Amino acid sequence: MIRKPNTLISILLLLAPYAPVHSQTLQLSIDSCYSMARQNYPLIKKQDLIAKSSRYSIENASKFYLPQLTVNGQATYQSQTISFSDALPSIPGISFPTIDKDQYKIQAELSQAIYDGGVTKHQRALIRANEQIQQQSLEVSLNTLKDRVTQIYFSMLLMNEQLKQNEIRKTDLQGALDKANAAFVNGTGFRSNVDELKAAIINIDMTAITFRANRKAFMDMLALLIGQPVDESTILVLPEQLPVTPGISRPELKYFDLQKKSFDIQEKELKAAFTPRLSAFAQGAYGRPTLNIIENKFGAWWIAGLRVNWSLGSLYTIKNNKSLLHINRQYLDIDKETFLFNTRLTMKQENAGIKKYSDLLEQDNSIIELRAAVAQSAKAQLDNGVITVHEYIAKLNEENLARQLRIVHRIQLLQAQYNFKNTSGN
Repeated sequence: MIRKPNTLISILLLLAPYAPVHSQTLQLSIDSCYSMARQNYPLIKKQDLIAKSSRYSIENASKFYLPQLTVNGQATYQSQTISFSDALPSIPGISFPTIDKDQYKIQAELSQAIYDGGVTKHQRALIRANEQIQQQSLEVSLNTLKDRVTQIYFSMLLMNEQLKQNEIRKTDLQGALDKANAAFVNGTGFRSNVDELKAAIINIDMTAITFRANRKAFMDMLALLIGQPVDESTILVLPEQLPVTPGISRPELKYFDLQKKSFDIQEKELKAAFTPRLSAFAQGAYGRPTLNIIENKFGAWWIAGLRVNWSLGSLYTIKNNKSLLHINRQYLDIDKETFLFNTRLTMKQENAGIKKYSDLLEQDNSIIELRAAVAQSAKAQLDNGVITVHEYIAKLNEENLARQLRIVHRIQLLQAQYNFKNTSGN
């Protein structure tokens, strides 16, 4: 007899592929933190607003070449009009018309720009240049986030590494405590040895509390920056060492170049300002009198033609305006030179820091080898009753201090390298 499968088991088997999968532990690298902090920073929202604003401004400037319609009207009363009888000799039997002093006109004009001397072209170019300047200014502001991320990221790494070293030290002391406690129980050791080792372990636990509190503060700050939850389970990837690359590629340099480009466009715009402009127009009107003023009555009329407009008023100011642009360029050159000077000075300081930490690491390795050998010997002496627990703890503390310093120097070296990278922009 074949048994039917249990209904509940069948349903569970069908639903198995859709069972929720537990999320993996978050793993972060410093480059991913840079990227997430940039996307999470509120200032990034300005990018789309700047692009939209520029697009609307360009559309407005381009509408200069669309036909322009103007409508106006007027009603006037004037003190006198043309008197044909005064201007022409009298002819018997012929009477000259008179023009009324109250006159009326409603008029519509349709004009079409044909040539504006390049003003619209330069206006569009200047709008695009200003958009690039604003976007690059935003890029400069966003680039400063790297310094914050770098400081917090390496501070968290330092806390993690110090906690690990703290646990190693605690394990060593716990082993010594177990032996001391066993000796005390067997009557071959002293109670003071046990108490001193317990006190040393408590100090280690107190140090761990401080490390964890500091790490929690850094985790909260990093989570706020990158917009992702960060906790003790989050894995921070230890960055690789970076070579020192000379040269400066900061976004500020492009910002200076874009500003200088806008000054060139403004100078072209000054030249186009006193160029003749050509347009076509057509006028249609209704009123009294018409173009035929002899007929003193209401009627319609129209006019069409070409119009040239040449304003020479800008010739009075173009020289001074060019001088102002030249001064602005000089201001910009000074700002760029100052920026490069300060950046090179910072790079020299950071490069000196990189060399210092590299040299310290070499010394750390030598010191740790010696301290570890001394601590190992002290442990053997403690087991044989040659030295006291207090002396052993002192030797172990010296080794631990040497290892802690190497951890600090290694993290400081990496942070100095990434600070140099952010400062140079390479």
